[in-house]
Amino acid sequence: MKQARHMNLRQLRYIQEVARHGLSVSAAADALFTSQPGVSKQIRQLEEELGIDIFARQGKRFVAVTEPGREVLAIAARMLGDLDNLKKVGAEFSAESAGTLAIATTHTQARYVLPPVIQAFIARYPEVALSLQQGNPPQVCELVRSGAADLVIATESVADYAELLSLPCYEWNHSVIAPLGHPILNARPLSLEEIARWPIVTYDSAFTGRNQINRAFQNHRLEARVVLTALDADVIKTYVRMQLGIGILARMAYDREMDIGLEMLDASHLFDSSVTHLGIRRNAWLRGYTYDFIELFAPHLTRKVIDLAIHACGSDYAI
Repeated sequence: MKQARHMNLRQLRYIQEVARHGLSVSAAADALFTSQPGVSKQIRQLEEELGIDIFARQGKRFVAVTEPGREVLAIAARMLGDLDNLKKVGAEFSAESAGTLAIATTHTQARYVLPPVIQAFIARYPEVALSLQQGNPPQVCELVRSGAADLVIATESVADYAELLSLPCYEWNHSVIAPLGHPILNARPLSLEEIARWPIVTYDSAFTGRNQINRAFQNHRLEARVVLTALDADVIKTYVRMQLGIGILARMAYDREMDIGLEMLDASHLFDSSVTHLGIRRNAWLRGYTYDFIELFAPHLTRKVIDLAIHACGSDYAI
């Protein structure tokens, strides 16, 4: 008689890792510290028990996720997420003020917005180990989606990830910076036509409100002469000081006392405003101190508001 098999969490982790590693069984096996044949065998056993193919094959290679496979992967992600939440529940009640908190964010947020928030949080929770992981918006969103970070703070991309609940935090706009004495500093009022006369140093296309910058010039049928793009505001300011061009950057990234040799012009009337969002996994179970960190960053995001959003995330809920 054929021995009955029962699906297990290991099998769910295997299919999840294969999907994450571009359908490469060998890469998934390396990430799981196990053998390739073992991964293949467990996946085949799971498929046999479910009566479906999770992955389409060419020979022995996986080449696509099948339609039922997508549903299985979504369920597996929820189940494994709930398992992690169970572990966090135990940690919450065994050590309410100790643990870890990994924040994935962009350079502008980490450098110019988060320092007072982190200072206040550490004073309140000295036993919580904080980790700041930086990257461009898609990179930091992926860190939270994959479970490598607990929350993401970014302006773009958060709402593009179906697995993430996006919570609006605050609105901001752009400014123009130039070396002292630059002719553009005499432009009153500042116009897009005046900006278009000069070479521009600004953010990379994946970054902080760049879409608003591009759209403003396109709507006025002007060409922005972007000579250099960078991943963070400090690099932009460095090259503006070298007189490579004028800079367009987030208003909060300019500090009159620190940014010696540069002057700023408000450009909020020229570009659409941007909204910074905080993202968490939709099935996340948050530690008490995580709620406190979020409220320190965005006071309107209280625990009650966040819980309402989590419970309503299956609908078109908006704060």
